[in-house]
Amino acid sequence: MSLSKEEVRHIAELARIGISDAEARAVQGQLNEIFELIGKMQQVDTEGVEPMSHAHGSALRLREDKVTEGDQREQFQSVAPQVEAGLYLVPKVIE
Repeated sequence: MSLSKEEVRHIAELARIGISDAEARAVQGQLNEIFELIGKMQQVDTEGVEPMSHAHGSALRLREDKVTEGDQREQFQSVAPQVEAGLYLVPKVIE
């Protein structure tokens, strides 16, 4: 399948994109290359190939679930503009 320049201009119009003739020719070439690649991929024989959920069959290594950083609450709140009772105070946005 290949697109004509008029079809590319129609698609651009549907997308509300203004393109020049030079841009339409460039996009036409790019889209036609994509359609050629799709056509080649559809010709590949996949009979007997099982679907995969992921390209890698291995499981992820998990790390131990433990705390690695200490409590830094006081340090973080020391640079905040306003804090009260351990909470950050922010301007009211919704009335």
